Amino acid sequence: MAAKIWRIAPTLTKTFSVSQRAPAATVSLNRWRSTQAATFEQTLLNVPETKTSKLENGVRIASEDSGIPTATVGVWIDTGSRYENAQNNGVAHFLEHMAFKGTSKRSQTDLELEVENMGAHLNAYTSREQTVYYAKCLSQDLPKAMDILADILQNSTLREQEIERERGVILREMQEVETNLQEVVFDHLHATAFQGTSLGRTILGPTENIQSISRTDLQEYIQNHYKGPRTVLAAAGGVDHAELSNLAQKYFGNLSATYENEIPTMQPCRFTGSEIRVRDDSMPLAHVAIAVEGAGWANPDNIALMVANTLIGSWDRSHGGGPNLASRLAANCAEQNLAVSFQSFNTCYKDTGLWGMYFVSEGSTIEDMMFNVQGEWMRLCSNITEFEVQRAKNLLKTNMLLQLDGSTPICEDIGRQMLCYGRRIPLPELEARIEAVNAKVIREVCSKYIYDHCPAVAAVGPLEQLPDYNRIRGAMYWLRT
Repeated sequence: MAAKIWRIAPTLTKTFSVSQRAPAATVSLNRWRSTQAATFEQTLLNVPETKTSKLENGVRIASEDSGIPTATVGVWIDTGSRYENAQNNGVAHFLEHMAFKGTSKRSQTDLELEVENMGAHLNAYTSREQTVYYAKCLSQDLPKAMDILADILQNSTLREQEIERERGVILREMQEVETNLQEVVFDHLHATAFQGTSLGRTILGPTENIQSISRTDLQEYIQNHYKGPRTVLAAAGGVDHAELSNLAQKYFGNLSATYENEIPTMQPCRFTGSEIRVRDDSMPLAHVAIAVEGAGWANPDNIALMVANTLIGSWDRSHGGGPNLASRLAANCAEQNLAVSFQSFNTCYKDTGLWGMYFVSEGSTIEDMMFNVQGEWMRLCSNITEFEVQRAKNLLKTNMLLQLDGSTPICEDIGRQMLCYGRRIPLPELEARIEAVNAKVIREVCSKYIYDHCPAVAAVGPLEQLPDYNRIRGAMYWLRT
């Protein structure tokens, strides 16, 4: 007699041998359903709590314990290229390079060997508003990782020989960045959109500054910006918050909270509708970015702009699809061969931002692509549908959760939010704020930020067909009768 297969539910089967008794026909499906995967709302509620505390010197500590055997711990400092001036632009990034070149306790070789022997990863990066140093390690090695992070932050020797060596490294890095046209275009976009302000400067700084930055410049920057109240110690993974707080007191409790000179303040950055064009007809493709002034991190309009940004979406010629793609702009690109790729972006800073579109296309299709992009923007302001908004909200929530996969992205999310909001927004709250957005809100917010506003444009490549700035500006509104 052949073995029988009893189907309890469409996705659950069990095979019984001849000698086994078949289960009773009255199998309780309700009991099985209770073991199904949790709903989206249940998943959000089951996320571990983000615990916070604070040292006497102002250092904030935040962690999420997920119980996994690895951990990521890092120091987020509220400083970056935005806090530089024309004379020392590039010093924050230069300092990031110097952090791994040895301390008063460890030589560069000792530091590298200690990290390698732990099987850990040590990294750092600098943005326009934040400087970050973090380590990934096994949970039991968290004290060692904290010791190393505290050492490189507070005891770096900054030897002249190492400074001279890093000049060459940074100059070569600048040459590599120049070959990444997306980086080039976005630097141009910031330079024109925030011209005359600190956000308009690059993170790496100009070549002449890199060649002239001295040990004194680096020390002054540390003394002026690496302070307790501007520091967040974030951790995620297998982390006990009480232990983390004790380690923070041990290693960061002596971090200064007072300023010897004037307290650095963040100057407001004015947005200017303008353009930068670098025409080079020998290039095969044009790289174009167009943006309006967006909202800062804490601005309530930011959620609606995130949904609108997701609604426009991104596309690449190598993707499948065609006229059936959900994004109308993507469908038009696939059907009419308007571009090689495009991606919408919503870049946020504390008090401002850039909301726009970056696309790569042949020189002969720039005008048509720009027409379609601005047409979609105007549609956001006038007749976007509830169905499209719901699809964008679902995609945004999916992306939000996918980006929190692993201890490192969670740790980065904690550190960034603690600096931007002063707290970590719980996922159920963020989900509720996204759900509160509807088509009416999208139309109102997009009209506020996009409709009849002067855009900033940056473009590199064969730009003969890129419309004149006045034509681009004229397409930022529709005449209504």
